[in-house]
Amino acid sequence: MAYEVILVESKEHIGIITLNRPEQLNTFNKSLAIELNTALEEMDKDDEIRVVILKGAGRAFCAGIDVNELFAQRSSAESLKWIELMEDSSLIMARMAKPVIASVHSIAVANGIGVVAAADLAIAAEGTQFGATAVNVGLFCMGPAVPLSRNLGRKKALELLLTGDMIDAEEAERIGLINKVVPSEKLEEETMNMARKIAAKSPLGVQLGKKSFYKMSDLEYAKAMELANNHFIMLANTEDAHEGVDAFLNKRAPEWKLK
Repeated sequence: MAYEVILVESKEHIGIITLNRPEQLNTFNKSLAIELNTALEEMDKDDEIRVVILKGAGRAFCAGIDVNELFAQRSSAESLKWIELMEDSSLIMARMAKPVIASVHSIAVANGIGVVAAADLAIAAEGTQFGATAVNVGLFCMGPAVPLSRNLGRKKALELLLTGDMIDAEEAERIGLINKVVPSEKLEEETMNMARKIAAKSPLGVQLGKKSFYKMSDLEYAKAMELANNHFIMLANTEDAHEGVDAFLNKRAPEWKLK
């Protein structure tokens, strides 16, 4: 696919997707949503890619959805399809086998904070501001509420959603929205370091592990443990598992085979 509003590259088994509507603060319109969804799915299918980084070009990571397109004339059915398209990336990231790291700077609000919450991991530059701000303009961050509630718990998620207040990167780290805060000039380096660390692990172990994590998260405790145990035995019987243990015992670097 030829991309127009995102940039796509890969190196060192790491796929990098950049939201590229900088003059619009990387707000989501139909084109951006379609291209992002497609790029995520294509990277998940690419055996050479083991980790995906998602970032934004220009002055902001993402400032939500394009309100001009939101209020374009359309039927209720068409509007529902449109908003589902805006939120599909959150569902895609959850079902992907490859981990997704959000690399966040400056502003992540409305749909932007939803993308950060939906990513598997997130690193933010100092000074970055986060907010579920739709309530401030008579709307509500209903889509972002889903990953926010699963990241933060009910009361903290509702505090953000109901007040529309902004929080800084340090508070976002404290409440579990992001994993790490770094100096602005170190954002790319630190994100790549985390991606490289994960990419060096067994791709099969990481991918089956992530899928198992999301499947068990919504299950009752005993059923989640049963599923996790079955997935562990499946993984333990793979060539990569035997290779990893043998490499550890013999103090050598493993050679992953994805089997």
